[in-house]
Amino acid sequence: MNPIQTMAEMAAKNQQPEILFWVGCAGSFDARAQNITRSICKILQHAGISFAVLGEEESCTGDPAKRAGNEFLFQMQAMMNIQVLDGYQIKKIVTGCPHCFNTIKNEYPNLGGNYEVLHHTQLIQQLIDSGKLRTEDGASFTGKKITYHDPCYLGRGNQVYEAPRKALEILDAELVEMKRCKSNGLCCGAGGAQLFKEAEKGSKEINTERVEEAVATKANIVAAACPFCMTMLNDGVKQLQKEQEIEVLDIAEITVRANGL
Repeated sequence: MNPIQTMAEMAAKNQQPEILFWVGCAGSFDARAQNITRSICKILQHAGISFAVLGEEESCTGDPAKRAGNEFLFQMQAMMNIQVLDGYQIKKIVTGCPHCFNTIKNEYPNLGGNYEVLHHTQLIQQLIDSGKLRTEDGASFTGKKITYHDPCYLGRGNQVYEAPRKALEILDAELVEMKRCKSNGLCCGAGGAQLFKEAEKGSKEINTERVEEAVATKANIVAAACPFCMTMLNDGVKQLQKEQEIEVLDIAEITVRANGL
């Protein structure tokens, strides 16, 4: 993979990228999500798309603060980010996190930040449709059963259901749906800043319930499209001691593997 430029480096050379890749907190700091970040970069480079990251100039979108009820902190974080984005005259953003996607796309416009925002699964669908992505090594998924978990902020929040499935449909694999999917999907248990707090009293963790639904499909792979879902699904698989039977992979990781990148 080639070195990735920051917006500051590109601006110093008087260059403007086609897309800004918004990495997000999880994609920057969580070891498991960092691999998703690398996969998205490989896809962008493979497709010949000019892109850059903000690097240390990127801050949290403010999504966890807003969901936890701290509107003041959210607006402070959002305004700082909008100032940076507008300073670089950013028009188009791609992100691997549905929380970042939802916040920048739907909530930043109220504060003056207007951008075209894509989730990485939408970008992958566009690249498949335009013929820039093919399953050159799709054989690595031959005979596999894959089930896709809809992230709340991508699915019910923004009605993005087909793009992630399109990326899976071109594989030589069987796509099976869980009992609760698409507009009836079940949350992984992390949204609404729940990831950052202790569980409340109850008889079962939500992610355990969700992974039980995945197990019922007899899938070998659970496909995710959100770093928060990735954490919760992995924890659920461990809880049920199914690590030998089920692998949790992001759509970007599946795409990279299928294209031999």
